[in-house]
Amino acid sequence: QVQLVESGGGLVQAGGSLRLSCVAFGRTFSAMGWFRQAPGKEREFVAGINWSGMSRYYLDSVKDRFTISRDNAKNTLYLQMNSLKSEDTSVYFCAARRSVGVGISTTLSDYDYWGQGTQVTVSS
Repeated sequence: QVQLVESGGGLVQAGGSLRLSCVAFGRTFSAMGWFRQAPGKEREFVAGINWSGMSRYYLDSVKDRFTISRDNAKNTLYLQMNSLKSEDTSVYFCAARRSVGVGISTTLSDYDYWGQGTQVTVSS
């Protein structure tokens, strides 16, 4: 059974850091990404990475603060979040694309598997 399990969320003060992790069970994936959804808002793309890790793409507002990475030996995806702001408060979701060899996408419907989400709350 394919499953994505996130962890690492929590409450942090503005300016602080958190690292999210997402372990993939059941298979390996090519492109993976992080999305987030704040209350009353649509889910949005945050960061994406291809299989090798050589290609990464970010939402403009997080580009200089967040870093996406992966450890394929551990089947784990990461999101290092630094200089957190109150507007980063959201539920963060890990997502993966089923097809082999596909690249990063910012489109929700291109992702086939989703984690359950982990809450990140940044207090100002």
